Formats: sequence, structure tokens, C-alpha cells
Amino acid sequence: MRVLLWTIAALFIVPLGFSIARGMAYDGSWRDAPRHSAGLAPNPATHPEAIVQIYAARAFNWRGYVATHPWIIVKRSGATTFTRYEVVGWGGGDALKVNYALPDGLWFGAMPEIMADYRGPGVDRLIDRIESAIGTYPFKDQYRSWPGPNSNTFLAHVAREVPELRLDIPANAIGKDYRAWNAPVALAPSGTGVQLSLLGLAGVTLGAEEGVEVNVLGLNLGIDILRPALRVPGLGRIGLPEDVERQPEVALD
Repeated sequence: MRVLLWTIAALFIVPLGFSIARGMAYDGSWRDAPRHSAGLAPNPATHPEAIVQIYAARAFNWRGYVATHPWIIVKRSGATTFTRYEVVGWGGGDALKVNYALPDGLWFGAMPEIMADYRGPGVDRLIDRIESAIGTYPFKDQYRSWPGPNSNTFLAHVAREVPELRLDIPANAIGKDYRAWNAPVALAPSGTGVQLSLLGLAGVTLGAEEGVEVNVLGLNLGIDILRPALRVPGLGRIGLPEDVERQPEVALD
């Protein structure tokens, strides 16, 4: 039993140590942090099809050791611009922001990564579903970095409401497991399983996309079975990469 406990403790602590050792994505002031385009979003002028992309970047400053910041961009068929949706904990007004930054802009110095990319038949209808889910987000006027609700709580809400996304939110997305005290049981964020979570501080998720994941004080540890990988704090994932280029799992037209 002692060996098992030490092994579990190491699986929490060692990835966090590596995450801290790699340093901050940007160690200057937020006022002059780079926020230019990362060159990841398609040019709407040459891509007339409907597109949905979901991004995540390391959170600003020390928060980036343990957490990420996600956002969603959408473009309907024939549109010439993207619309960006996310939750931000500063700037006044509602936490839910629209076009707060460039579609694929660096997040205060942190290079974003594409979590999912949807194109092709059905994506216009997928955008309808996403925007409807955004409209029902219950914490528009609330924000807490830990344990939530925050930007990852927002993404998890959209993913649950639109299970066609089959979105696997990484283990270092602190806040994704936040649940109101009177609603501890829900679908897993991917829509492919179930989740029990007590205010995002303790719980477990079982899903085809997530595998098995345990939450302790907002830090997550688990194993992805579908695409073998460890799900760990700080680093998020160690193993086979996710498949980000997708089409909706369900025909929406």
C-alpha cells in the first residue's frame, strides 16, 4: 500500500515539477505580452467552408505551470471573418467575451495549440449548436481561477451541450470539472461518459474520450485508453497525441 501511495504521489508531483522547470511562456508584463496571430487559423478569404476550431494555450504568468486557457472560433459558410468566444476573468462586464482577441492570437505570450478542427458537411449546424450552448452558459457573471468557474468550465459546458464535438479536454485544464454544489453528476465533457465532481475539488470522470481520470483539489490524474496516454497535472498528456482534425460524429444536416 505504501508503494502504491508513493507512486500516485509521484504521478502528481513529477509532471508538475517538469511543468515548472520549463518556465513561463512569457515572464514580462501583460501590457506588452505578444498577442499576434500564431498563423494557425485558416484565411477566411480562401476557405469558404464552415470552420470550427478550439484552441488552448498556457495560462498567463505562474498560472501556466498548472493550467491552460481555451477559446472557440467559428466561421459559417461564406463568412469572411471568425467569431471568437471565451471566458476571461478581467476587463469588466460579463466574463463571457466575444472577439476579445485575434482568432488564433498568442495568449499573452503563450503559443496556442489546436485542440479540435471541424470542417465539412454539417459544420454550419454544429455552429448553431455551439452558439446555443454558449447562450446557456450559467456562469457568465462569475470567474474564479481555482477551482472554477473559469474559462475551462465554459469550454466543458459547451462540450457537454454539444456532444457531437466529442471533445477531450486535457488534464491540465483546471476548472473543467467545476460543478455547482447541487449538480455534482453530469455527462463527461466529451459526452462519451459520466462525471462526478464536488465543486471541481474532488471527483472522477469515466468516458470513452477521457478514459479514467481522478480529480484531487483541481489536479487531474488518469489514463486515456482509446489513444494510450497518461493524463497528468501541469503537462496535460504524455503519450499518443490527440486527433484534432475531425468532422461531427453525428450528421447534422
